[in-house]
Amino acid sequence: MIGIIGKKIGMTSIFRNDGASVACTIVEAGPCYVTQVKTNDTDGYNAVQLAYDDAKEKNTPNALKGHYAKSSVNPKRKVVEIRNYEKSVNAGDVVDVETFAEGDKVSVVGVSKGKGFQGVVKRHGFGGVGQATHGQHNRLRAPGSVGACSFPARVFKGKRMAGRMGGDRVKVRNLEIVKVFKEKNLVLIKGALPGAKGSYLIIQK
Repeated sequence: MIGIIGKKIGMTSIFRNDGASVACTIVEAGPCYVTQVKTNDTDGYNAVQLAYDDAKEKNTPNALKGHYAKSSVNPKRKVVEIRNYEKSVNAGDVVDVETFAEGDKVSVVGVSKGKGFQGVVKRHGFGGVGQATHGQHNRLRAPGSVGACSFPARVFKGKRMAGRMGGDRVKVRNLEIVKVFKEKNLVLIKGALPGAKGSYLIIQK
């Protein structure tokens, strides 16, 4: 697997050669720096640790400063490990958008927007209970019954109810890279991606 860390910039649309309009998400992909290469011999598994987006040195703990210094990399905000990295790299190497080409299929991992506390209609797509007449009062968006009676005398685990929504790790698969701007470290990925503007994404080839 080959991957890179990016930042969601926003959305736009471009026209293909056949005139079709394609909605795309703009992602600033890298440049990422290899801060550690893990192997079976030293760590028990194979992985490459990538770091992205400069951080202030005064806000970086001394332990992390020492870790970055080993690979001659400035402190970074986001660090991600990618297991079984298929490309041969060494600590201190740079991984950028040249990893990808137009037409490649990728998977994108991000954290979805937080929606706060939501009811069952928005959170789980419930249709509401009953009618709007015959004496019903204020029950249109209610969840209805949540359990049985004296047996089992409890609400089953995993019952769909109101609660906190969003803020989940989401992976979207089989997305197409529509365009790559190497000089600006930008990639245009077809469709919408999870997360708010400015949030970090992991793009996996």
